Amino acid sequence: MRVFMTGASGWIGSAVVPELIGAGHQVVGLARSDASAAALTAAGAEVHRGTLDDLDSLRRAAATSDGVIHLAFKHDIAFSGDFQGAADADRRAVETVGEALAGSDRPFLIASGTLGLTTGRVATERDGHGPDPAVAAWGSGPRARLATAESVLSLASRGVRSSVVRLPPTVHGDGDHGFMAALVGIARDRGVSGYIGDGSNRWPAVHRLDAAHLIRLALDKTPAGSTLHAVADEGVPIRAVAEVIGRRLDLPVAAISPEDAGEHFGWLGGFLSADSPASSALTRELLGWQPTQPGLIEDLDKGHYFHTPPHDTLTRTPGG
Repeated sequence: MRVFMTGASGWIGSAVVPELIGAGHQVVGLARSDASAAALTAAGAEVHRGTLDDLDSLRRAAATSDGVIHLAFKHDIAFSGDFQGAADADRRAVETVGEALAGSDRPFLIASGTLGLTTGRVATERDGHGPDPAVAAWGSGPRARLATAESVLSLASRGVRSSVVRLPPTVHGDGDHGFMAALVGIARDRGVSGYIGDGSNRWPAVHRLDAAHLIRLALDKTPAGSTLHAVADEGVPIRAVAEVIGRRLDLPVAAISPEDAGEHFGWLGGFLSADSPASSALTRELLGWQPTQPGLIEDLDKGHYFHTPPHDTLTRTPGG
């Protein structure tokens, strides 16, 4: 299968590319920079130069492919204060690809997130759909991505084998510059490894390589209109994360009050207090996916998050 991918040189996409090639697929990756193009070429992928805003280019690439995987998102502008602008660009790109694939029965897979799907219980693949007006219509802020995902699922009625892979807020592994790396950096800067309240709130997680394997399975096998959860750890208490960070950095571990979370954790404080566990039981039953890589706590304890101070900018939104 000739697969067009956006985000192919990113944190998750760069793991998906060899997974696809190893399964016999040909990968065409969108590249907006020389560095991305070089990385794709080195990985054995074909390069398609362009950006998410170049809709004609996206349309041509999708039309000449046997399937599309959309992992890119404008994280740079999203985390500089214009999340809505990034979400709008994402929606336009998805609509363009959907139009190009309509009536073809070809697969179209996009990444979404699990964070915030439910409150007070474990989220499943069945959550986040239906009559909720924040989901059914274009929303604002982070929930706008849920609406985009719903629009992709609706393409099943237009002859597209559409699917959504929801990623947890932490897709971990050696080289991760996401939320876990940010927490390590904050602990270094503050001299304390903190958690909010009693730290019992839970985050789901998955190793990058397990997520990549699921994306390949979804491309190959998933029925039209499917929602999948790339979740290995259903819910890791944030206090357990703080304890590993404190031990590895030889720092005290301490509770931060909800009132002080914004000052202590900065932008991350708004996410860190969420209790958002998620299940992947339906996904595992449907595709036979079984995570094999280390869980989040084991991966943190391997030490690679602590080699150098992680002052890079965050490269991923909640859930990818």
